Amino acid sequence: MFLRRFPIWSAAFVTLVLAAAPAVAQSYPNRPIRIIVGFPAGASGDLLSRAVGAQLSKMLGQQFVVENKPGASSSIAAEAAARAPKDGYTLFLGTVANVVNDALTPNLPFNFSKDFAPIGLAATVPVMLVVHPSTGVNSLQELIALAKSKPGALFYASSGVATTPHLAGALLNARAGINLVHVPYQGAPPAITDLLGGRTQVMFTSAATVMQHVKTGKLKALAWAASKRSDIAPDLPTVAELGLPDLDASIWFGLMAPAGTPQPIVDKLSHELNQALKSPELLAILKKQGYEPLGGTPQEFSRYIENELRKWRTAVQIAGVKK
Repeated sequence: MFLRRFPIWSAAFVTLVLAAAPAVAQSYPNRPIRIIVGFPAGASGDLLSRAVGAQLSKMLGQQFVVENKPGASSSIAAEAAARAPKDGYTLFLGTVANVVNDALTPNLPFNFSKDFAPIGLAATVPVMLVVHPSTGVNSLQELIALAKSKPGALFYASSGVATTPHLAGALLNARAGINLVHVPYQGAPPAITDLLGGRTQVMFTSAATVMQHVKTGKLKALAWAASKRSDIAPDLPTVAELGLPDLDASIWFGLMAPAGTPQPIVDKLSHELNQALKSPELLAILKKQGYEPLGGTPQEFSRYIENELRKWRTAVQIAGVKK
């Protein structure tokens, strides 16, 4: 008797679950949502999260609160987000730093590919190679010549060990046969402070954080470490144009949720994120700060992450960087 009834009960249960799924999305959100960010206040990831969060707050009627957890190249924040409740009220700002960490550190306490549900790419920030004016150089070729004439005398700052700016500098050393000395900081803001003070001389960093200093002459931009030139400074060549390939260090950001978050919530957030990225108000803010909006589906973001993992694993091998 039980076996004859089970299929009927099973079908009813499935029907109930499917009927409940839209209701989950409709009632979400009903309280504030936090976005865990692995960078300090003022860093490009922090600025982007606050801009996107403010727009999503207007659209969804609930506050999006940025929670900064800097350190370990965003791994501290990633671990906290991966262990958060899977209810859509804790999100994570995934970034290229996370795939670099994956390429460098095989025993992280979380699996970036498996422990997060991609929601959507938010934006990318083209990376600039900048120098302090005291170097006296005006081009990448001049920087390489100076570094060769004074091996070990020039210092390049980064936002931390094993970050993309660190790897970009290591690749520059390997490709150009020079020896810029790496000086890591905990985030871009303190690194830029020392660069402006002349305590370091070179840095790969996001245009969003240094463009104002380039415009005032406090720093000199030499090239884009990106796949193409940016409209922010269209006359500035890419590193590849100047003869050094494989130096695309563009910084990307995307919203993610802990794996296991109900798919209707993930899909709703993805839809809202894409709508937010079309908002003239948000687009104006992003353009002013040097971001290039992206967007796309969770599935597209997932494929993008897999491509980035392959790319940075190769870069780590070429540069010979170890964490």
